[in-house]
Amino acid sequence: MKTMLANCVIGLLTVVGISMAASGVRAEPASGQAEHSSKIPEKTLDVVEAVVESGHFTTLAKALKAAGLIETLKGTGPFTLFAPTDEAFTHLPSGTLDDLLKPENKEKLKAVLLMHVVPGDHLIADVKKMKDATTAGGTKVEVTHHLLTGVHIGTTKGMAHVKNSDIKAANGVVHIIDKVLMP
Repeated sequence: MKTMLANCVIGLLTVVGISMAASGVRAEPASGQAEHSSKIPEKTLDVVEAVVESGHFTTLAKALKAAGLIETLKGTGPFTLFAPTDEAFTHLPSGTLDDLLKPENKEKLKAVLLMHVVPGDHLIADVKKMKDATTAGGTKVEVTHHLLTGVHIGTTKGMAHVKNSDIKAANGVVHIIDKVLMP
């Protein structure tokens, strides 16, 4: 009975490992290479430069500029940035992004973006141990870790899945997520 149970567990882990490898998803890449990037960001880049270099965060970069947060996130830090990809922004309800990018909504946009920044240098091993985290904007976000599905972060409005992690920067670390966190 124990042998059969062990074989089932090994089989399940093998299937999960193969499907994750086939999809290009790595929860904890040893090299720190972003799944969306063909080049590895150098540790001399700050968190903003690290995401901009990959080319898959143009919407995030545009939003950070509109909110006036570029210089802040280029600062000393350390910062842990949960960076939504361009694709993550497409999942927002129609018109939400356009509305947030309007100059009169700068403070609202800033509040949304600061939900993606946690003060400190938190590698994924640290994040896995958290139940929640207080963001740079003062919002408390929930953190969950599931053996099969990985790390998730978010609020009652929705949880984002950490697709790739531990992209080290000179002033912190970046974790790539698949959804935009909303208050």
